[in-house]
Amino acid sequence: MLLMPSDVLRPRRVDEHFAAEAAAARAAGIEVCLVDHDALAAGSAEPAIARVSGTGPAVYRGWMLRSEHYAGLDAALRRRGVRLRTGAAQYRRAHELPGWYPDFAGLTPPTTWTTGTGRAGFDAAASELGAGPAVLRDHTKSLKHHWHEAAYVPELADRDAAWAVASRFVELRGSELVGGFVLRRFERFVSAEVRTWWVDGVCRLVGPHPDTADELPAELPDPAGFGPVVGRLGLPFVTADLVRRDDGRWRLVELGDGQVSDRPGTLAADRFVTALIAPQLG
Repeated sequence: MLLMPSDVLRPRRVDEHFAAEAAAARAAGIEVCLVDHDALAAGSAEPAIARVSGTGPAVYRGWMLRSEHYAGLDAALRRRGVRLRTGAAQYRRAHELPGWYPDFAGLTPPTTWTTGTGRAGFDAAASELGAGPAVLRDHTKSLKHHWHEAAYVPELADRDAAWAVASRFVELRGSELVGGFVLRRFERFVSAEVRTWWVDGVCRLVGPHPDTADELPAELPDPAGFGPVVGRLGLPFVTADLVRRDDGRWRLVELGDGQVSDRPGTLAADRFVTALIAPQLG
């Protein structure tokens, strides 16, 4: 079965953002069951899955969940005889940067991180990365739309200025901040991002990133260069976002759990379901 978030105002219907995928799944003979995302995000897994019936394998396809809330969903479903294809530990590994970064060192910008948001930990992470510009985020998300005030650090050696960016990041992320700070060496990129979709270590689709859904580089990356590393992760369903650096090399900028990675509007829902969801539930 495919688990999808219900509409907040019409709980018997799928959230409008995922309606096309739900229709494509049903047309392909896949059962669609609704879950209450707000309840999941509040840590109330049992009420959230009240509408789920049946047993067997399942794929969640919905809004992003904190790792601990996904773990609650996984446990509640198992008590009902429903097994998510992506277990709680697998979700955390794909969803949070410290889980996947060590495998991709050399293919992605050099990175350090902290646990928590204290100044001492931040300064230590900045020192470990070394002088120069960096990009700031937390374990799951950046604030790239607040680039100059809460994402881009012009010079890590200027600790007070760097901390001002970090403090603003904490202020803007608020209670949604996950894990701690992540500092990534700034690299100059010269192409739109490309989102690649992987099922059981095999690249099934290559297309635009949702933020630039109408843009694709003239020359697409060869996923084979990243395939061995993705395969070693042992994760059922992930996305890998790639971008070309100014020296011509393709770099990984983000790995994510495919269940909560957005589909660009230019990627047809039926193609998405046929290539990515059906193989997991067949």
